[in-house]
Amino acid sequence: MASVLRRVACGPTARGFTLIGKRASNTNNQRLAAVQKSWFASASPSNFSGDDYDDNTPSLSKLFNPTEDHIALRDMVRSFAEREVEPQALEHNRSESFNIPLFRKFGSENGGMGILGLTVPEEYGGTGLSDATAVSIVHEELSYSDPALCLSYLAHSILLANNLAVNGNEDQLARFLPGVCDGTKIGGMCMSEPNAGTDVLGMRTNAKYDAESNGYVLNGTKMWITNGTLTGKETGDLFLVYARTGEGRTDVTQFLVEGGTEGFSVGQKIEDKLGMRASPTAELVFENVLIPQSNVVGEVNGATLCMMRNLEIERVALAAMAVGIARRSLDEMIMYASNRPAFGKPDLYSFGQIQKHITESYAEYMAGKSYLYGFANGLDLDSYGNGLDADGVKLYCAQMAKNVADRAIQVMGGYGYVGEYTVERLWRDAKLLEIGGGTNESHHKNMARDLRRLDGNKLQ
Repeated sequence: MASVLRRVACGPTARGFTLIGKRASNTNNQRLAAVQKSWFASASPSNFSGDDYDDNTPSLSKLFNPTEDHIALRDMVRSFAEREVEPQALEHNRSESFNIPLFRKFGSENGGMGILGLTVPEEYGGTGLSDATAVSIVHEELSYSDPALCLSYLAHSILLANNLAVNGNEDQLARFLPGVCDGTKIGGMCMSEPNAGTDVLGMRTNAKYDAESNGYVLNGTKMWITNGTLTGKETGDLFLVYARTGEGRTDVTQFLVEGGTEGFSVGQKIEDKLGMRASPTAELVFENVLIPQSNVVGEVNGATLCMMRNLEIERVALAAMAVGIARRSLDEMIMYASNRPAFGKPDLYSFGQIQKHITESYAEYMAGKSYLYGFANGLDLDSYGNGLDADGVKLYCAQMAKNVADRAIQVMGGYGYVGEYTVERLWRDAKLLEIGGGTNESHHKNMARDLRRLDGNKLQ
């Protein structure tokens, strides 16, 4: 796999930064590079190649990029993001539009990147990198340039593709995963409802068995569905839908619902969101939707475990998005402070107040990144019961990213407050990470419960 990724990956990366309405000079870029070489060396895959990746490699480099496959993956995604994701991010944020042609390039069709099925076995069209570290790397790198596009990627690759790969049967994997992995089908997962968000088991969408058709009749409404509509009118192509199938609180089942199925429609496209504007969000309606028995995923009334297991990797991916937002915010504020003259001095960087914003942001970013990869490197995607740190890493990183983006705005002043300079968009996008995939308050509740259950009530 490493050799495949290395053939796709481009050469050394080269960032540009917009300052006071123009591109920074080569001298300034070299100045930042020198700073970053020492400050960000442990996070940069380009500081070493697979040939010198040995026992002498810095420990943080190994933490963030444990294997040559991970180094190659990070190089590939970072290069692609700089070349194709970065240039379009501002435009699609402003127009609240989903860049479908670019999204399809994440798939394996027509020589694409092949990361839509990142964790899916190769026999079903996936990449076969079924580890949480690979998931973290991709989400960190994409979110650095465009968190909204990355959110749509998460809904498709983790909430749909990974969920199905782990919980579906061989027939379902063979029927649906090739299209999901190559990008010809775009979809997501339906869990939240108008009156059931954090209280997910309070869902009212239900599916009743129909003996005549040997299938289920699905009725209800799902809310806040990422990739719910691609055009504003029609639904996405494929969704995993959670619905109540029994009287017990945990009697929930997963169903595969295809776009175009009779009775399945868009209630509304959610417009005018605070952030993540380039990621489509919709209300989806199910009115007497007939689901064949072959589209029941897993055991009837047995989807609660699937739900909890997938929430764990979703929260890791969201934490990785937060790390990407924080890294970009740091890069932007360092570059700005290093080039903006003030009060007779050549730059803002020499002022203690600015140094405080930058250094505290860096320390928090590194703490969050280390927590993320320390947890992800040991997470088995087929396991469950990892909620304490899945909750914990998202809780910390989401708040950290918003705080770092906020400091970046403060350092950049009026320029930080306008869209051209990126950080205001990152700040808006970061807020969702404190809500989606579990609110901060739900993480507090879950973690407090799990901590109390520790044997002997002592941490190791």
